[in-house]
Amino acid sequence: MASRILRPNWWKGAVIGIPYLWLLVLFLVPFFIVLKISLSETAIAQPPYLPVFDWSSLSGLVATLKKLGTQSYQFLMEDPLYLNAYLSSLKIAAISTVLTLLVAYPLAYAMSRAPGGLRPVLVMMTVLPFWTSFLIRVYAWIGILRNEGYLNQFLLWTGLIDTPLTILNTNNAVYIGIVYSYLPFMVLPIYASLERLDPRLLEAAGDLGCTPLGAFWRVTFPLSLPGVLAGALLVFIPAVGEFVIPDLLGGSQTLMIGKTLWDEFFTNRDWPVASAVAVLLLLVLVVPITLFQRLQARQG
Repeated sequence: MASRILRPNWWKGAVIGIPYLWLLVLFLVPFFIVLKISLSETAIAQPPYLPVFDWSSLSGLVATLKKLGTQSYQFLMEDPLYLNAYLSSLKIAAISTVLTLLVAYPLAYAMSRAPGGLRPVLVMMTVLPFWTSFLIRVYAWIGILRNEGYLNQFLLWTGLIDTPLTILNTNNAVYIGIVYSYLPFMVLPIYASLERLDPRLLEAAGDLGCTPLGAFWRVTFPLSLPGVLAGALLVFIPAVGEFVIPDLLGGSQTLMIGKTLWDEFFTNRDWPVASAVAVLLLLVLVVPITLFQRLQARQG
């Protein structure tokens, strides 16, 4: 009898423990490694920082911990480049999120109002770009946005412009790249909220004298806000640390923390400063990540 009671409890503990083990191995352990490097000093060595943990004895481990310091964080506070990079990343991510919402909401609304048999096809078309490499899709925009690219050729052919527009290597190109790349992350949560909307609520609003536009703002949009918030967080959080899009589509004047982080790691080989940048970036994103988790828990 005791074994029968203990066996279900053992399996329950194992099932619950697997996600925590996953977080421990793939999040907490790497985070503490990066945190330790951020408290080290830059050195011409392999690895390029000191001190390195001495696991041979407890006294050696304690001595290593005593050598750690916050000089990298002090350097970040003194150099305005990093503060400007954080603020610029937040600005670009926020504008890109708003633009993505403006494009995604009509698409999600149209998908939710499409015939039932057509909706799975539209959802598949929404996620179809993910079947192609992210890097290749961003590279494709270089051929579209450059001065002699397809967009300028089309605008010149239609007579809308007389000289090619300078779009590539500007912040506008970064906005276009982020909106295109993260559009499905905004469309799908909004579509999920709108698809569950009971159409009888709109019929009731119409019976009470509400116009179609008024019914949208008073019924449809408020009920879709959980999807809007989830989509906004899914776009904003990765856009803040984006590296590939600003590196390929943005110019030298495009300042984002992802590019700064890459330069510190691979160009300057200053791993402690780069790790400090990464730790602070994680702290900046803790609030929206926490909000997203709470939203997911409420929807569940």
